[in-house]
Amino acid sequence: MRSGDTAAKADAANDVAANAASSASPPARRHPNDLTLPSWHPLSDSNLSELSVAVSPPFSLAAARISSSPNSMASSSSAAASAAALEAVQVLVASLADDAPRVRDSALAALRDVAPLNPLLVLDCCATISRGGHRRFANMAGVFLVMASAVRALDRLDAEREFLRKIAKIATAEIVSSKDFNVDWQRAAATLLVAIGSHDPDLMMGEIFLYFSGPTSALPAMLQILADFASAEALQFTPRLKDVLLRVLPILGSVRDGQRPVFANAFKCWCQAAWLYIGDASSGLPFDDDVMSFMNSVFELLLKVWTGSRDLKVRLSSVEALGEMVGLVTRSQLKSALPRIIPAMLDLCKKDQEVAFTAAHSLHNLLNVSLLSESGPPLLEFEELNVVLITLLPLASFNNSKDERLYVSKGLKTYNELQHCFLVIGLVYPEDLCLFLLSKCRSKDEASIVGALGTIKHLLPRLLESWHTKQTLLVEIVKSLLEEQSLGIRMALAELIVVMASHCYLSGHPAELAVEFLVRHSAITDDDLNDLNTLKNEYFQDKRFEMKMSLAGLSDLRAVCEKSLLLLAITIPEMELVLWPFLLQLIIPKKYTGAVATVCKCITELCRHKLSQTNPLYTEFNASNEMPSPEYLFARLLVLLHNPLARGQLATQILTVLCYLGPLFPRNLSLFWEDEVPKMKAYISDPEDLKQDSTYQETWDDMILNFFAESLDVVNDNVWVISLGDAFARQYDLYATSDGHSALLHRCLGMLLQKVDDRIYVREKIDWMCRHSSMSIPVNRLGLAQGIGLVAASHLDTVLEKLKNILENAGQSALQRLLSFFSFREKVEDVDDTYAALALMYGYAARYAPSTVIEARINALVGTNMLGRFLHVQHPTAKQAVITAIDLLGRAVISAAEMGISFPLKRRDQLLEYVLTLMGRDQSDDLVDFSIELLQTQSVALSACTTLVSIEPRLPLETRNRVMKATLGFFALPTEPSNIVESLITNLIILLGAILLTSGEDGRSRAEQLLHILRQLDPYVSSSAEHQREGDGGSRSLSSLPSAFVLPNRDSLSLGERVMSYLPRCADTDDEVRKVAIQIIALFFNISLSLPKQKAANDIDLESSYGALSSLVDIVSVIRRKASVDQIEVFHRVVSSVCILLSREELVVLLHSCTLATCDKVKQSADGSIQAIIVFIIRRGKDLREADVLRTTQSLLSSAVTLTDKHSRQEVLNAISCLAENTNHIVVFDEVLFVAGRDICTKDISRIRGGWAIQDVFYAFSQHKVLATRFLEYILFILHKEPVATNDSEKGENNSESSADDSILQATIFALNAFLRGGGKIGKQAVEQSYPSVLSALILKLGDLHSLAELGRNELLRSLLIAFRSFCDCVGDVEMGKILARDGEQTEKEKMIDLVQEVACSSSVKRPKEVLPTCAILSKSLNRNQRAEREAAAAALSEFIRHSEKEPALLEQIVEELCQHVTDDSPTVRSLCLRGLVQIPESHMLKYIQQVLGVILALLEDANESVQLTAVQCLLTVLNVSEQDAVEPILISLLVRLRNLQISMNTKMRSNAFAAYGALSSYGVGSQHHAFLEQIHATLPRLILHLHDKDLSVRLACRNAFQLLAPSMEVEGLSSLLNKQYFTYDRRSDYEDFIRDLTRQLCRLSPARVDSYLESAIQAFDAPWPIIQANAVCLVSCMLSFLDDQRFLAPYFSQVFAMLVGRMSQSPEAVVRASASSAMGLLIKRSNMLKPSSSQFDRVDPSQSSQHGDLHAKTSSEHQEENTVKPDGASQGEQ
Repeated sequence: MRSGDTAAKADAANDVAANAASSASPPARRHPNDLTLPSWHPLSDSNLSELSVAVSPPFSLAAARISSSPNSMASSSSAAASAAALEAVQVLVASLADDAPRVRDSALAALRDVAPLNPLLVLDCCATISRGGHRRFANMAGVFLVMASAVRALDRLDAEREFLRKIAKIATAEIVSSKDFNVDWQRAAATLLVAIGSHDPDLMMGEIFLYFSGPTSALPAMLQILADFASAEALQFTPRLKDVLLRVLPILGSVRDGQRPVFANAFKCWCQAAWLYIGDASSGLPFDDDVMSFMNSVFELLLKVWTGSRDLKVRLSSVEALGEMVGLVTRSQLKSALPRIIPAMLDLCKKDQEVAFTAAHSLHNLLNVSLLSESGPPLLEFEELNVVLITLLPLASFNNSKDERLYVSKGLKTYNELQHCFLVIGLVYPEDLCLFLLSKCRSKDEASIVGALGTIKHLLPRLLESWHTKQTLLVEIVKSLLEEQSLGIRMALAELIVVMASHCYLSGHPAELAVEFLVRHSAITDDDLNDLNTLKNEYFQDKRFEMKMSLAGLSDLRAVCEKSLLLLAITIPEMELVLWPFLLQLIIPKKYTGAVATVCKCITELCRHKLSQTNPLYTEFNASNEMPSPEYLFARLLVLLHNPLARGQLATQILTVLCYLGPLFPRNLSLFWEDEVPKMKAYISDPEDLKQDSTYQETWDDMILNFFAESLDVVNDNVWVISLGDAFARQYDLYATSDGHSALLHRCLGMLLQKVDDRIYVREKIDWMCRHSSMSIPVNRLGLAQGIGLVAASHLDTVLEKLKNILENAGQSALQRLLSFFSFREKVEDVDDTYAALALMYGYAARYAPSTVIEARINALVGTNMLGRFLHVQHPTAKQAVITAIDLLGRAVISAAEMGISFPLKRRDQLLEYVLTLMGRDQSDDLVDFSIELLQTQSVALSACTTLVSIEPRLPLETRNRVMKATLGFFALPTEPSNIVESLITNLIILLGAILLTSGEDGRSRAEQLLHILRQLDPYVSSSAEHQREGDGGSRSLSSLPSAFVLPNRDSLSLGERVMSYLPRCADTDDEVRKVAIQIIALFFNISLSLPKQKAANDIDLESSYGALSSLVDIVSVIRRKASVDQIEVFHRVVSSVCILLSREELVVLLHSCTLATCDKVKQSADGSIQAIIVFIIRRGKDLREADVLRTTQSLLSSAVTLTDKHSRQEVLNAISCLAENTNHIVVFDEVLFVAGRDICTKDISRIRGGWAIQDVFYAFSQHKVLATRFLEYILFILHKEPVATNDSEKGENNSESSADDSILQATIFALNAFLRGGGKIGKQAVEQSYPSVLSALILKLGDLHSLAELGRNELLRSLLIAFRSFCDCVGDVEMGKILARDGEQTEKEKMIDLVQEVACSSSVKRPKEVLPTCAILSKSLNRNQRAEREAAAAALSEFIRHSEKEPALLEQIVEELCQHVTDDSPTVRSLCLRGLVQIPESHMLKYIQQVLGVILALLEDANESVQLTAVQCLLTVLNVSEQDAVEPILISLLVRLRNLQISMNTKMRSNAFAAYGALSSYGVGSQHHAFLEQIHATLPRLILHLHDKDLSVRLACRNAFQLLAPSMEVEGLSSLLNKQYFTYDRRSDYEDFIRDLTRQLCRLSPARVDSYLESAIQAFDAPWPIIQANAVCLVSCMLSFLDDQRFLAPYFSQVFAMLVGRMSQSPEAVVRASASSAMGLLIKRSNMLKPSSSQFDRVDPSQSSQHGDLHAKTSSEHQEENTVKPDGASQGEQ
């Protein structure tokens, strides 16, 4: 509540109190049950007293009629009822200001229902409460709406003028007295006055006219009321317009600017009403001369004064009003006003969109009236309209903007209104308007030009016939604007061109210019949009470009032009003569390159249509000499294919159009394309897939080149080929040298020259290619070299001659080069570029030249040391080019050898030196620069070295060492950038392979070569850096062990560690590594056995050891002979020998240090190490002590954690399992569980890379035939240990465990989960055998951990639930798994109990044979100290008992256990025991029914509410199987206890109590029937009230109980009432409808019981639930409204009314106040207390009104006095 409203209401209360004191009426006595509310409350005493005191004159008429009625005066009860009804109306009126919207709505609806009964009384009350105005009453809008409804309900007799005048004065006085402007209440007041006006327009308007005599702040509101009345009652208002104008005109001159918009709006509404009247009336305008004079005066005032105001709102509203008035004034006045009104409207049209739309609409109306009137000629000549057109044209250009971010809808509406104005002018002066628009197109003003073009586009289809003669002028204007620089003009032109073409305005040369305009702007590329200089120079040469340019606008312009081109080609048949073959000409120019895709689309569409006609395509093409030749077209389109990802699917469109243009080319070529083009289109059909291939561009260019070569072969026409070559040559200027298109053009021309025999022609074109190339650009340089190389395939000598000339011209002396280096860096780079290009051209010439002729040329090239000149290049790309050229020379030699023409490459070693020099490596091994360019150069150099060492002659030793020294250091490179480094390393490996293959003359020398390389690799293999060890050749260095050395003792050899280090190499993937490793191990043991015997080796059996060593020697001999042997068998024999040769201490050390070996980088080596360890454990596990087992377990676990490869880890897991099987398994299990607990506490095991290794260990144990059962027993043993700490003391014991124990417990749960999840068949079999133990342990631990979850420790519970679900999956109990997944993580104890019971039920259904052993384990658990475990055991037993039907002994035992624990100190255990008792199988229930019912009856009064709830629920269950004899003795006791529980605050308790009450209906027969019936009727009101309880379950239970009890109530028709739909709906309106029908039935059929019903329902007024209070109010009001017997009605009616008016209407709950309002309205409506005694009342003198007020106040006070004594129990709450 706002502070201002509070203060205002307090003031109102004080004023009302003063009035009451001055009237000398006795104070009203407060009802005993009335609440004391603050004074600001709408229903407080201070506000209600305003309605209770005398109704001040002149509004006491209705009260006087009631009190003076003969009937009412005859009986005091009738007077009291009338007074109470009046007070209720007052309360309803006061409730209109309630804070809650639903209360206000209910009060408003009630008053509107009451109003037709006595509208005068409602009007009186509303008038009284409105005396203070909106300052004292917050919701004056509601009051006025009620009064409006009452006024509408007045009949003709009551709607007397004086009475309506008094009501009108209320609304007008409120408006006059208020300086605030509130839309809601002023609108409501206007509604009231409009309602009065519908009865008496003159009266209403007269009241309003009273305020027109002088200045008042309410004048605008009054005018607005008249405007609203005119809009609502146009037929009644229009004849009275003269009176309105008579009052308004005198004050118009003094109206301030702030009020003028209201006046103008009123004039607008009045004029609209007049137009409605004219449209409805048949006699025309009902205005006399005076009205017309008044209208003219208003028109003049608005025009001459108000439209000149500085206030924009005044000007706008005036213009809007004038727009409606122009048709109502005389034509002469309108004509004279036009010079003023048009400029005013035009000025507003220039404002923002909101203002411009209103002004444009008014202007449209003005032009309609002025130009298209039927009563005379146009009032404006076209010359007079020039100013309109000049003003509107620029506005049309702005509104024509396509910017969708600003004023989209309003801007479009404004644009349409402007075009409507143009259309009106065009309909009258079509030719003049056309000439005007054309002249504006010639102006210099951009906005006018754009507006004119947009207007022509809009009007051309509508004025087509009128403008037909101006076609030539329009075309000329368009031609003149095609070169305009303005973006807006270009956009407008693009749109206009399509409209003109569609109406046949374009043909011939102008049409071609228009098409060229569209193509030119379709050619704007994305690169152009990002390059302002290109746009400025090529598209917009205007100096104002920077200021006006918009990239978004350019993009839109391009899109519009592209769309326009397609429309011309597809939808306008007349344009075919223009477009074909003109579009072919637009493909060639460079400036139209960006539009080629769109042009090809258009040509394709045209060709599709042309091919269906008789006129051949080729004939039409030849008819024009200006068109490009087919060869020129083909050359252009072929090169444009270069980019397969170009915008608009350029490549696809070109291939498509080539097929359609096939008739233009040789026939064979067209047929060839039909087969090849679909293949090429398929390759580029999916751009996203194409981008995934990094070499797609190279592949695509090769496809284009092959396509071109095959096309030339198919043509086989030398003349045509030469013509095509000339076309290629002339197109170099069309492409930038930095673009890939230029490179492709070089290659295409080179391929064409390869097919030409004319040597002179070839030489000319080679010169042309070189002149039009840019050797400084790598792409262009490479394309030129490839093109020259393609020429060399047929003209090698010509090419070499040309290259020699270039080389001679490009040469410089060393001094010149040095000087240029110091002076101009650019000159050095120019020389580098020339040499790079020459080198590439030599290389590709050799690569493509015929193998039969290249030997002499290559030898000459190399022999003259020509390539030596290229060594001084400095730029990395130039170096790469020279290296590539050398590589190409070598490849040419290899290709020749493959063709059978083998020859050695002279100075091959010198070429290798060249490559190593260009590679950037000196004699040192230091790598200083790892830049990307250098790495790329080195990668290319390695590839060239591989090529060179692969050719004859064989590589000398010195050269080999030089190459290896320069390249092997690359193994030390870092891994980034990965793509370049990986390529470089790959090339290095290939190089080393090539050296091995080509160096050495026999096997021995090659072996030496290999050993040398391996020795060089050893330092990198043994490096600590991982990327240097990836070669994995470090073990090869061990082959260089010296032959003579000092023998150490055996201990110093550390055989355990040494053997474990070299054993992985025995299983290496490399044969040589394996051989060396085996030799080393044999050497070690040979040394060790040659040593003297030592104390630490007493356990060594020398005989066995020498036998094992002999076996090793044999293996070495075999592998040295390179015999074909099984490597696995060799490794196993090595392991067996080592197992024998190791002493116990050495074996222990080996096992302790096995981690590195098992995690070897080579997977095969790691797997071999693990297999060796397994063999060691199996054969010598008995030699290990517990400490040895522990340390070995730790090492293996470390290996398992380190390994991420699944197979390798699995092998380690097998080793751990083997260790547990062959040694002490408890030690292994303890260590694994300890490590698991430590990991859980210290790591996030869910994010460990490769998965958690310990979990895999658990899997391995569960899948082991021997260990599975042992491990499961071990886990269950850990679970059955002392439970975790819970911070509570139970049965005298306080448990506590350390965090370490918690971690072990969590690890145990994880282990169990892993066992159940990954055990496979073996683990499943173990679980099946131990099913009862596992299930019992899980259930008990579930209860134990739920107690932790209630304390916020949920981790263990979540882990256990996962394990439990795994158990379900393991044993195949899908239902149990679903139960756990659904409800497992609920932390509430009730949810846990339900979960355990559902689990037990599922287990019983799936495995009935396991119930007996499971129950035996759980029964013992009922005596455990932990309460949570007892609860879990009781929950499970309460469910298992259902499935013990076939085990009577077990059933009796369970029943005995449950009965013993019914008195447990845990309420949960008591409840569960009771639940278990009611779950006894039906076949045995009769035996125990008396015992069960006795327990239920006792627990219904248990001190714990949850136990009571359980008892009620169990009662519902037992009643289904109980017999009459068992229930009848305790029936009434059960009903009484259930009634006490029906008012519980617990919703479950209430719902179950009502449900049980209904379930007892079947037992209410026999001797207990009468008592049962009395109980039902005593409970019926409560049942009815809770049918709409706030809780759904209570509602459903009450409905069901009602349906069950209905047949026993002996009320006719009650059952049919319950079958209606509203009985089952939850909407409050449906519930109230049901209450009304039900109370009607009860009052009619059971009137004797209504008294008790009312007493119970009235008691519910004090219920603790607001919704029940509201239901009670509704029920009582309905019963009172339908009760006809006054003997019953009298005692309650006044009491209920007093409570509704007092306490209930003042409730803090909105739903109660709303129900009270509806109830008061219902009671008033159903009774006759408000109905006047006669249809016509005598009017009362105002002086008597105070007497009536006193009488009314006295009656109300007496009425409250009589109600101070209430019926028994009325003040008590519902109990």
